[in-house]
This record gives sequence, structure tokens and C-alpha cells, in this order.
Amino acid sequence: MKIVFAVCGSFCNHKNALNALKELISAGHDVTPVLSEIVCNTDTRFGTKDTFILNTETLCGKRVIAGIKEAEEILTPKQYDLLIICPCTGNTLAKIANGITDSTVAMTAKIFFRNRKPVLIALATNDALGMTLRNIGTLAVRKNVYFVPLAQDDCLKKPDSLVCDFKQIIVSAENAVQGIQTQPCIE
Repeated sequence: MKIVFAVCGSFCNHKNALNALKELISAGHDVTPVLSEIVCNTDTRFGTKDTFILNTETLCGKRVIAGIKEAEEILTPKQYDLLIICPCTGNTLAKIANGITDSTVAMTAKIFFRNRKPVLIALATNDALGMTLRNIGTLAVRKNVYFVPLAQDDCLKKPDSLVCDFKQIIVSAENAVQGIQTQPCIE
């Protein structure tokens, strides 16, 4: 498959995202990377932006797409099978659910919606069962939107938090291109 793999700023999950990216590439998929503005411009306790960009480009063998204009120019005319947003933050989910395209990842999702191609969301947010829940609901009933199965990661300390099962990204990707939501969606 030709996959666009977009990464948002859930920095504590970047290691999981890179592992999922490695698995996709090892399985023979052609992957084009897209990074959100926050990922391209922020060093955190989980690593530097430069190291993350280098690791992503090295894995994919391609330069990352890191801007709205670049996303429109590169992704619009090409034929891709699937967009995976991994990890997808609550902020990006809200933008996508409400048609806001003021970021690279949100614009990438719009391109896929316009082309009627599947979008697989690997959500990781501390507010999934709070204010973000309505955006999950909005997208859950939208055609061509699929979720990597979700579970609470720490129901006592973070009762509203949901994180996808990163180990299910490949099976979820295969299902999404066939129009199937991997079940159970929320455990």
C-alpha cells in the first residue's frame, strides 16, 4: 500500500509511533511522512525535534512533509491508499471533526476526505472521555474514518484518557482500506 503517515504532538507516544512506522515499512508498505508543526518545532524530555525528523526520514527514505502548502502540492495529485494519523492528538481530532484546516495534518486529512480515501486515526489524548468525546462521535459516523482500537491507559490517575493500541496499527490499516472498523473499537 501507499500510505501517508502523519505524526502529531503526543510526544510521549512518539516511540510507539516510530515502532508502528517501522512495522509498516517492514511489511513492504511505501510510506510518506507528514509531521505537524508542533512536532517539527519542539524539543521535549522525550527527544529533540531534529532527532525525530532524522529518524522518520531515515525510516521512510523520504523527506518529511512539514507544511500546508507542501502537503497540498505533494499529496493532492498523487494516489495514496490510506492516511494514518499516529498519534492523533485531541486538538488535531477536533480540527478534523470540525473542518478546520489550519495545520499540516488537518489539511492532509482534508485531502484524503476530498479524494474519498480512508483515514485511520491512532488517537492518544488525556481528554478522550471529556470534551474530546463529541469529536470522536462526530468522526466515528463519518464515511472513510476508522479508529485504531482504544483503551484507557490509566483509569485512576487519568480517567478521561484513551490511547490506541499501537500494536494493532497494521491490522487496522488493512481493515480500513477494506472499509472495516477493527473491533472492539473501545475496550
